[in-house]
Amino acid sequence: MSTFTPKNILITGAAGFIASHVANRLIRNYPEYKIVVLDKLDYCSNLKNLLPSKSSPNFKFVKETLAVLTFFEFTKNNIYGTHVLLEACKVTGQIRRFIHVSTDEVYGETEEDAIVGNHEASQLLPTNPYSATKAGAEMLVMAYGRSYGLPVITTRGNNVYGPNQFPEKLIPKFILLAMRGKTLPIHGDGSNVRSYLYCEDVAEAFEVVLHKGEVGHVYNIGTKKERRVIDVANDICQLFNMDPDKNIQFVDNRPFNDQRYFLDDQKLKNLGWSERTTWEEGLKKTMEWYTSNPEWWGDVSGALLPHPRMLMMPGGIERHFDGAEQYESGKSEFTGNSNQTKMLVPASKTSPSPQKPALKFLIYGRTGWIGGLLGKLCEKQGIAYEYGKGRLEERSQLVADILAVKPTHVFNAAGVTGRPNVDWCETHKTETIRANVAGTLTLADVCRENGLLMMNFATGCIFEYDAKHPEGSGIGFKEEDKPNFTGSFYSKTKAMVEELLRDYDNVCTLRVRMPISSDLNNPRNFITKISKYNKVVNIPNSMTILDELLPISIEMAKRNLRGIWNFTNPGVVSHNEILEMYKKYIDSDFKWTNFTLEEQAKVIVAPRSNNEMDASKLKNEFPELLSIKESLIKYVFEPNRKTPAE
Repeated sequence: MSTFTPKNILITGAAGFIASHVANRLIRNYPEYKIVVLDKLDYCSNLKNLLPSKSSPNFKFVKETLAVLTFFEFTKNNIYGTHVLLEACKVTGQIRRFIHVSTDEVYGETEEDAIVGNHEASQLLPTNPYSATKAGAEMLVMAYGRSYGLPVITTRGNNVYGPNQFPEKLIPKFILLAMRGKTLPIHGDGSNVRSYLYCEDVAEAFEVVLHKGEVGHVYNIGTKKERRVIDVANDICQLFNMDPDKNIQFVDNRPFNDQRYFLDDQKLKNLGWSERTTWEEGLKKTMEWYTSNPEWWGDVSGALLPHPRMLMMPGGIERHFDGAEQYESGKSEFTGNSNQTKMLVPASKTSPSPQKPALKFLIYGRTGWIGGLLGKLCEKQGIAYEYGKGRLEERSQLVADILAVKPTHVFNAAGVTGRPNVDWCETHKTETIRANVAGTLTLADVCRENGLLMMNFATGCIFEYDAKHPEGSGIGFKEEDKPNFTGSFYSKTKAMVEELLRDYDNVCTLRVRMPISSDLNNPRNFITKISKYNKVVNIPNSMTILDELLPISIEMAKRNLRGIWNFTNPGVVSHNEILEMYKKYIDSDFKWTNFTLEEQAKVIVAPRSNNEMDASKLKNEFPELLSIKESLIKYVFEPNRKTPAE
C-alpha cells in the first residue's frame, strides 16, 4: 500500500464542525504541512473552532467573500461550489489530491431489515433535494477524475457528533435543552435509526484517507453501532438525571425523515482505520464540553425550537429559526423523507364485532418496493397499518412489534435480494441466509404463536425449464412441484425457506416473478431494467404485474387463504415482446440487441432462472385475473403511453 505525503493543503469550510476537527488534527500532527483554511463564516461556522491552531506557524485562515442570497443556496454550494473548486484545480494542474466530502444520504434510505450496509459500489438513490445535490456533486468529481485526470477521492460519512457542533443538530440540541431544563422534542415516534461517529474518529479517518486512500476511489466512513433517536434522547436524559417520561416530547414528524442510513465501512478499515471512541465515552465528552462552553454559539434559542426554519439574511448569514429542520448530527437542515413509519390511516373508533374485527396490517419491508406499495394500497383502501420496526432475525423485537401494533394480519415483504442484483448474494452467503431463511422462519414462528396469518412474498425464481416443463410448451410449474433451480445462492435460500414453511399452517406464500409495475422510473421494475441494458436475452417467462396482483394479495389476506400460490399472471411473455410493447407505447425509436444465454453467462456471476408458472390455482380463486400480456397493456403501457394511438 503506497503512502501519499502532501506539502500544501487547502481545507474549505474549515471553521465548521467536522472540517475544523480535521484541520486542527492535521495542523497539530503534521507541522511540516502548510495548511490554509477557507470559510465564509456562515451561521454554523465559528472561528473559535480553530483556536487550537491559531498560533501554529503552518496555519493560515482566509475568509471567503462569496455571498449567495437564495433559497437554493445548498444547491449552489454543493454543486456550483464543487464545480468551481474542480475547475480551479484543473486549471492549476498542480493538485495531487482532491478529497471530496459527501454523505451517506446519497445512497438513499436503507431497508430496515438490511443486515449489510451500503458499500462504495452501491447505487446512489438520494431521497431529498439536499442529498440529490450531494450526489450531483459526486458525479462532477468523478467526471473530472475521468475526463481530466484530476486525482479525486470521495468520502461518504455517517452522522458525526462532538464538541463545537452548531445546535441545530440532534445531540447538541438535546444537550443544550437538557442544560436549560427543557423537554427534548422528537420528530415522529423516535424510531428513526442513525449511526453516530465521534468527531475525532472522523478526523482520523480523513487523515488516513489523505495519506493512504487510492485516487479514484470512494471510502465510507461509518459505524455498525446504530441508535434510534428515542435511544439518544434516553441516554442524554440519563446523563442529566432526567426522567425520560417527563422530559421527552413527541412532535410532528418532519418531511423526508429517512428511517435509516447504514454503511459498510470495511474498505476504510482495510487501510488501517477503526472507530476508537465508544458511544458512552463520546457522549460524555460532548456533554462535558457543552456544559463548559454554554455560550460558544451565542444566542441559539431559535435553533432549539421543535421545528426551526432557516431564514436567509443579507450576506448569506442565516441566524433566525422558526420552521423545519433535521435533528441528526452532521447533516443539512434541508434533508428529510416523506415516508413515515406510523400508520397513516387510523383504525375505526367504533367497536367491531368479535366475528369481524377491523383489519390492521403489520408490514415488514417498509423501504422495499413491494412493502412501500402495500402501504399505499392500505391508505387507498382505508386499512389501518403500521410498518414493523424489529429486524426479522431478532425474535424479541418481532414480539414487541406484535404486542404494540395488535395486527390482524402480518405481511412479510422483507428479505435480501442483493444490490445491484442477486450476484451480491454469492459473496454474502451468511447475510443472505440470516435474512431470507432465519429471519423469515422467525417471523412465521412468532406469528404462529400469536395466532396470526403471515402473507409471505416469496419468489418463483426457484424453477427452470426442464424436460417435463419445456420452454414454449405451455406446461408450467405448479404449487406442489419441488424447486429444480439451484444456479444462484439467492434462489437456494428462497427454495430452502419455502420448503420449511410448508409445515406452518399460518403462512400464505406468494411466489412473485420478475415484478413489473406502472412506475417505469423505478429501478427495480423489470421493464426499467431491460430497457437500459446494452443487450438482453430473449426467453419467455412468467411475470407479476404488481398493479393488478398486490390488491389481490390484500384480498387473499381478507379471505385468510393459506399455502403456496404461484403469484403471477397467467401465461408467459418474452423480453423481446415486452420491448416491442415499449417501442409501440413509449418510444418508437427504441432499439435493442439480443444475446444468448451463453453470452449472458460471461457477464454475470450466477445463472438466472427462466420458467413458466402455472397460475390456474390463482385464476380459479380470482377469475378476473388477466393474462400477462393483457395486464401489461392495461396496467403498464396504456397508462404510460407517449406515442400516438394507432
